Amino acid sequence: MGLFERYLSVWVALCIVAGIALGHLVPGVFHAIAAAEVAKVNLPVAVLIWLMIVPMLLKIDLGALSRVGEHWRGVGVTLFINWAVKPFSMALLGTLFIGNLFAPLLPQDQISSYIAGLILLAAAPCTAMVFVWSNLCEGEPHYTLSQVALNDIIMVFAFAPLVGLLLGVASIAVPWETLLLSVLLYIVIPVAGAQIWRRSLLATGGEPALKRTLDFIQPVSLVALLTTLVLLFGFQGEQILAQPLVILLLAVPILIQVYFNAGLAYWLSRRFGVAWCVAAPAALIGASNFFELAVAAAISLFGLGSGAALATVVGVLVEVPVMLSVVKIVKATKPWYEGRTHA
Repeated sequence: MGLFERYLSVWVALCIVAGIALGHLVPGVFHAIAAAEVAKVNLPVAVLIWLMIVPMLLKIDLGALSRVGEHWRGVGVTLFINWAVKPFSMALLGTLFIGNLFAPLLPQDQISSYIAGLILLAAAPCTAMVFVWSNLCEGEPHYTLSQVALNDIIMVFAFAPLVGLLLGVASIAVPWETLLLSVLLYIVIPVAGAQIWRRSLLATGGEPALKRTLDFIQPVSLVALLTTLVLLFGFQGEQILAQPLVILLLAVPILIQVYFNAGLAYWLSRRFGVAWCVAAPAALIGASNFFELAVAAAISLFGLGSGAALATVVGVLVEVPVMLSVVKIVKATKPWYEGRTHA
């Protein structure tokens, strides 16, 4: 892991402080940024989201889809967790904890927005950091790449219907036009653009050209992420200062769903005789979230100052320490896992 990835939670915490401070010192700047919208799309944030997402998607080789069948049992387990379990379990946990148990401790007018943010966070599987987690647990690289490529394709078609369904079940109004626009802007166009760019680089300069480009744009992606977080917390500052427990309470359902989904994927893999080198990354892919997309969708659907945007950012805050703990768990339990697997 690079310096940024290793200390992501620290940088997010610093962004919280910086955002809240700047929100109080120069509120006019944040109001001007919030007003820069076209068709409910905030232009400055849209640019930042693109700078975050495209470099990550550039790493994905959709050609790896041809190898999905090599590890079909592991792929099947992860698809089941990512698309049939994780979003629904998060909707349930969000309703249970945020909508009921923690409701007296939260701003009443933001509760439904918080739940919406949690749903958005769980509705798309991670496409970038899972390569780091898979590498750390010595996972099978071809499985990881093919699984991520397959999830990207499914996400293009399934994200909007899934989010719409879960928001409707949670009795949250679904702005369909904005949701579909978000899918177009933050999934369809970036995926297509990244693949065109990737193929162009490989055609003209091969793998060295692709690596040089990734090395060059990766810092831009990280700066864009941090800048977006500062903007979010600039708008959320007053609410956080008034309700300092909000972040901690929002983290509870996120933590539970991560460990639940990772554990279920790991257990199912063992039951179906999946090799440990596939089961380990399967657990990690099943548990992690595409938080960049979640942040973008939350801002588009509910606004920069919404509870939904804040909930997705809490996912960023807990991402690294939680996923590192999952890596440690699957590595520590390798002897137990291989005691009964047959493949």
